[in-house]
Amino acid sequence: MSAPLLEVSNLNSWYGQAQALHGISLKVDEGECVALIGRNGAGKTTTLRSIMGVLRKKTGTIKLRGEDIARLDSHQIARKGIAYVPEERAIFATLTVKENLELPPVWNPKGWSSQKCTEAFPALGARGEHSGAKLSGGEQQMLAIARVLRAGPTLLLLDEPSEGLAPVVVQQIQKILRGLKAEGMAMLLVEQNLHFALSLADRHTLLVDGEVKETLTSPEVRARNRELLDHLSV
Repeated sequence: MSAPLLEVSNLNSWYGQAQALHGISLKVDEGECVALIGRNGAGKTTTLRSIMGVLRKKTGTIKLRGEDIARLDSHQIARKGIAYVPEERAIFATLTVKENLELPPVWNPKGWSSQKCTEAFPALGARGEHSGAKLSGGEQQMLAIARVLRAGPTLLLLDEPSEGLAPVVVQQIQKILRGLKAEGMAMLLVEQNLHFALSLADRHTLLVDGEVKETLTSPEVRARNRELLDHLSV
């Protein structure tokens, strides 16, 4: 069997002296979407930040196609094919949509062109000369996703892509991500919205207090829907 696209083993991470992750292990196969679920403070965002090299104080192994990338800087990890869309989106508020799309470097010749981005996200094409600050929350989220696709990643790390968005916009984002997955894009998804996660993920890893409690298939999540919703709402 081939190695997983991403394999995280015994990951421990700290903020200062406070340990946030305790022996996290998970994997994402080629073309697969894995959701990290858990209540606020469970360690979901910290897991993404650790994988991407944003959080440096950590131990354990993080392998991309068998290569340990745990000690690399964020830009080196991006060059390897991982792209991170943070919860705060981190677009450039004073730059136009077009400038936001064209500014980041393209690591992979298979990365999306600006034209492909605006074709896939028509709202961005219509707002091309508007500054990031003038976009709605949904448009900012679309721009954040489109911008990282320019680099040609093989794995997307997505932190709460549906957070704070109107239901109709959530459906648009959901459709876009499902299309990417159908094209073979692998994803590690942090999502508080269990229904959104179920629409995309093949497996669901439940984090509790910085530890992996269990990993569930989508049918198992549906069978325990009420229990998990009660747990995540606390």
